Amino acid sequence: MSRKNAFYAQSGGVTAVINASACGVIETARQHRDKIGKVYAGRDGIIGALTEDLIDTSKESARDIAALKFAPGGAFGSCRYKLKGLEENRAQYERLIEVFKAHNIGYFFYNGGNDSMDTAHKVSQIGKSLGYPITCVGIPKTVDNDLPITDNCPGFGSVAKYIAVSTKEAAMDVLSMSRTSTKVFVLEVMGRHAGWIAAAGGLAADNPGDAPHIILFPEVPFNQEKFLAKVKKTVETKSYCVIVVSEGASYPDGRFLADAGNKDAFGHVQLGGVAPVVAQMVRDNLGYKFHYAVADYLQRSARHIASQTDLDQAYAVGKAAVKMALAGKNAVMPVIVRKSDSPYRWGIGEAKLGRVANKEKILPKSYISKDGFGITAAGRRYLEPLIKGEAYPPYKNGTPRYVRLKNVAVPKKLDSDFVI
Repeated sequence: MSRKNAFYAQSGGVTAVINASACGVIETARQHRDKIGKVYAGRDGIIGALTEDLIDTSKESARDIAALKFAPGGAFGSCRYKLKGLEENRAQYERLIEVFKAHNIGYFFYNGGNDSMDTAHKVSQIGKSLGYPITCVGIPKTVDNDLPITDNCPGFGSVAKYIAVSTKEAAMDVLSMSRTSTKVFVLEVMGRHAGWIAAAGGLAADNPGDAPHIILFPEVPFNQEKFLAKVKKTVETKSYCVIVVSEGASYPDGRFLADAGNKDAFGHVQLGGVAPVVAQMVRDNLGYKFHYAVADYLQRSARHIASQTDLDQAYAVGKAAVKMALAGKNAVMPVIVRKSDSPYRWGIGEAKLGRVANKEKILPKSYISKDGFGITAAGRRYLEPLIKGEAYPPYKNGTPRYVRLKNVAVPKKLDSDFVI
């Protein structure tokens, strides 16, 4: 029987190092040509499989594939498209198997977060029931750091580094002008239900009392009176106040401080704009001049300041995914195992997709200070190793030089089209 081909897809919000995982998959597969034929990528994620819009990565040079380690964004395109349950829309899964069968695909590598791991798990189940077994291995990726079992998620370390550095630099700027100008600066970061990224802002503080003076976590119900009192006291004693707020900050009843009123493709409430809400709250009640910034895509695309630890781990899980598939393991995901904090040592383990799918890991209480506005020593011990090391991309004429793949299409073999 001929060698089976592999299918790789990127899903959800991309990270500064998701392409390093792609590099790990493709380079490792190329080292096992006796067992894996070609690696096809889905154009725009899983949509590429449903519409039979595949990319032939064998058309890319070894040099360009290696350069993926330094490129932000999603080299093959990503998407927010949630496959429904098997009973709700079995046709979607049957279509995937139809495409996989037409292109002799025996391995499915899905690089994403909670919802993506659920999809990979379901595909492994329906493939078997339809008589076309498909080896499915999830590859962890999320800036939110909210996947269970794995110590941390590739993509998080780099966004954490960006937020820590940005908080430190902005704080120095605000302090220098605080006597006659801005008193309060608010930085909004990602994090719907888990405050890992917000917590990373705490790494900006070298000494007790340094900025950020207040961190607003999704895990801590927002108390306006307590918050304003903290802001007032901080400005009176330090002349300025720096606040890091997670987009998922919410009131005790669960309402988000900034609910945009819309929902994304996964059915999640679309967030954004909590920084101006918090800043105006300060202005209305305390009268302080403020400035705010919304990191938004900048935090997850900042490849120029990526963490070396994050880069190494992103590549490692891509490599491990292929090794696991070749070892006959199915419906699993490589995970990062922390062996020690200092010196920081880590390795690769594995978890069943059923234990990862649709589950979220929130920030432990032990990482949040008693007043609810900062991180503890335990939180710092966890976070610091993940942002260490610089992995600068190559530069040309003053800006990063990022690879752009050819992304040659694979000829279609099916007559029917699939409407998504």
